[in-house]
Amino acid sequence: MSLSLGLVGLPNAGKSTLFNALTQAGATVASYPFTTIDPNLGMVTVPDERLARIVQIVQPKRVVPTAVEFIDIAGLVKGASHGEGLGNQFLGHIRNVDAVVMVVRCFAHSDVPHVYGDVDPVRDIEVLDLELCLADLAVVERRLEKVKPKARAGEKAARAELGALERVRAGLNEGTPVRRQKLSSDDVTQLGTISLVSDKPVLYVANVGEDTLLGDPAAVAVENHARERGSTAVRVCAQLEMELAELEPAEAAEYRADLLGEGEGGLERVIAASYRLLDLVTFFTTTGGRECRAWTIRRGTRTPQAAGKVHTDMERGFIRAEVVAFRDLDAAGSMAAVRERGLLRLEGRDYVVQDGDVIHFRFAT
Repeated sequence: MSLSLGLVGLPNAGKSTLFNALTQAGATVASYPFTTIDPNLGMVTVPDERLARIVQIVQPKRVVPTAVEFIDIAGLVKGASHGEGLGNQFLGHIRNVDAVVMVVRCFAHSDVPHVYGDVDPVRDIEVLDLELCLADLAVVERRLEKVKPKARAGEKAARAELGALERVRAGLNEGTPVRRQKLSSDDVTQLGTISLVSDKPVLYVANVGEDTLLGDPAAVAVENHARERGSTAVRVCAQLEMELAELEPAEAAEYRADLLGEGEGGLERVIAASYRLLDLVTFFTTTGGRECRAWTIRRGTRTPQAAGKVHTDMERGFIRAEVVAFRDLDAAGSMAAVRERGLLRLEGRDYVVQDGDVIHFRFAT
């Protein structure tokens, strides 16, 4: 699976700047609202030093890293759900993403006016949450209009869906995002027919100024808010990251290390936080030296389902998996040494794939 992340935020929060930094796609960036008219799409490979090491060992002809898709839509403003601004027109583009990346402005800049006049990240988050709720409310209302006649006609499935929709509508009317509503498993199943943005996990990106990277009280407020919501936040200076994206990787890492004490870039931190938020892990396959590929799956996935990510025939005809942990392959230095040391394991259908596993699937067509 490729991870898909939708960027939302108020105008001038730095969404498109962050998008450029993450994808180097050259989206238009300007200091006035609604710069992003059409959604910007960018696909980037996931940096993974383990894949580079496996490639060094196996020497394949082809390398396929896993990828992340970023979708940047127009800035949302208060009243977006009622047609104010442009952002609500494009919420449909992020209804099927895996998670929402909420870019929150924490920097002050006289040349980049805040849409509400002052920097208050918690207020901005509440505005965004409310607009997502109201947009979802419109979707739920439309679905209710279709389901009600069927429920009145006595259709059992329609009555069950009607109850779930009415409960979700009540929560949305109170301004509670779907992700924070206490829904039963039956309700979740019934809602599977519609995609609600406020049901998506949220990663908060505190967009700080370069001069406040290490000590921004506004960013601390975002981090505390995220913690209270059971989520996570990442502190990024989008403008700096966009500028560093134009440098050679080694030069950019050196500059970051001098400035921040670390060489890890914004892309790596956003992706790592997204993986933690969604509880994702990576496994690797090598095909007789022809191809080395990274795959992203949910933590807890068993071997047949992981094989199905490679090809549906592998899941249907799964026999066993030959598995070596990356750390063992790294230490051994070759697949031949892995076998000689007895580090290659045979695992069956009940094995739960671990982060970093290098796997060869055996299956029958």
